[in-house]
Amino acid sequence: MFSNLEELMQKYNLITKIIIILFAFTAILSSCVPIKKQIYLQTRQDTSKAVFVNDKYEDYRLQPGNNLHVQIRSIDRESYEFFNLAETGNIYYDAAIYLNSYSVNDSGYVELAFLGKIYVNNLTIEETKELIQSKIDEYLKMTMVIVKLVNYNVTLIGEVDRPGQYKVYQDRINIFEMISMAGDLTIYAKRDDIVLVRKTKTGSQMHHIDLLDEDLLESKFYYLMPDDLIYIKPVKGKNFAFTSFPYTLVISSISLGLALFAIFK
Repeated sequence: MFSNLEELMQKYNLITKIIIILFAFTAILSSCVPIKKQIYLQTRQDTSKAVFVNDKYEDYRLQPGNNLHVQIRSIDRESYEFFNLAETGNIYYDAAIYLNSYSVNDSGYVELAFLGKIYVNNLTIEETKELIQSKIDEYLKMTMVIVKLVNYNVTLIGEVDRPGQYKVYQDRINIFEMISMAGDLTIYAKRDDIVLVRKTKTGSQMHHIDLLDEDLLESKFYYLMPDDLIYIKPVKGKNFAFTSFPYTLVISSISLGLALFAIFK
């Protein structure tokens, strides 16, 4: 009797160990990214800073290949229309905006109606506006010049809800605003190591950004530039994780354990 009881206890312990191993294996597979790794702009314990001032932003400077939408307005409509392109279609469509724009050529010049070639390479939009305004003032008074950058695109790829290329219709946009346009990052995004690829005069450069660090608010990479590419890496072990807790797998594991117990019994 005692021998049978001891044998039964040994089998019971074996089955218990099997079930524990199955639970442990399930827990590993179903492990999610810790909440701490998903919270943006975490405050450091050694600081109580409440106000962040970003003075590192630099206005974008025009380069060959950029397209500018230039409009000249004045009281005398017939006079200012002489300086403008004939509008093609509805300018609220992206293609029409492009067709109604002026390209900066490889030499850094933009050629405007009547005014001719104007060198705008490495100028900001505001500086370009002032330069064109000074040229117009030689012919007309009481005019207003409008200058906008047409091809302001930012691309997001990787662990983002809606990856793709996005058009920006404002002068300045920060990285969080851009991410929100793409539906935020997935739970598997490596938020502490975002890769930003930015074009420069000498070529493209890679920069690493930590979205979990509050110091990002004062970083020169907080605001994006035209043609920036943002790559969001996946966390390690993504292939072994689940978007939700695998109840089916847990129940199956328990059922398997009970079946094995019944067989041994």
